[in-house]
Amino acid sequence: MHLLRSFLFAVLLAVITVPYAVLAILIFWLPPMTRHRLITSWVPLMMWVVRHVLGIRYRVIGAENIPAGPAVILSKHQSAWETIALQQIFPPLCYVLKRELLRVPFFGWALGRIPGIAIDRAAGKDALSQVVEQGRKRLHEGLWVAVFPEGTRVAPGVVRRYKPGGAILAKRAGVPVVPVAHNAGEFWRRNAFVKRPGEITVSIGPLIEVKGVKAEEINRRAEEWIEGEMRRLFGHHYAGADTRAEAAARAPD
Repeated sequence: MHLLRSFLFAVLLAVITVPYAVLAILIFWLPPMTRHRLITSWVPLMMWVVRHVLGIRYRVIGAENIPAGPAVILSKHQSAWETIALQQIFPPLCYVLKRELLRVPFFGWALGRIPGIAIDRAAGKDALSQVVEQGRKRLHEGLWVAVFPEGTRVAPGVVRRYKPGGAILAKRAGVPVVPVAHNAGEFWRRNAFVKRPGEITVSIGPLIEVKGVKAEEINRRAEEWIEGEMRRLFGHHYAGADTRAEAAARAPD
């Protein structure tokens, strides 16, 4: 049954995404925020499919911590689910993403028409400059910026080094950080075709203010809250896994 559901989801994903990609290409001439609103109308459609075809639901803890103004989201990254769902949970946002994703047929073409932050990860320090420069522009336009500080998807119970780019952007832009923990990887694992039904818990932490705080400390506080919350809510993934998590955190990117 899980295989059948997952196959149907893959078909619907293609059927829905291709027309949106064509739309995205055709409306290149519209203002950025108008393009963003039109293209991201794809999100509620896909979330409906995720819920009713895959049987994956979600609940949110800490929604009262979402501020009125723009912020930088620092989120745990376990699957593709959160790249869709965070757009439904939070105000209009964009992602820091790998530039090579823009070359993915249809999906990447549409992604390239949405105001975002596409970086060359091989550029080293220049990549950080790209995040800050483009991120400040997006925040000024009224978009939030979502960053996955571990840089890649990780399995449940695993921790990688938290990169400081999102914290540096928040500091230089003068906006708060919103930390996010979740367990999407339990039901939608990295690169897994078959997804399992269940309820994902998304926990939104208290704001981390940036005034008078160094970027390194902002990043440390975000990591401390996210990883603490992961262990509080999903401790079964961490029982006996600390050694593996520490090894992953020290592993090269």
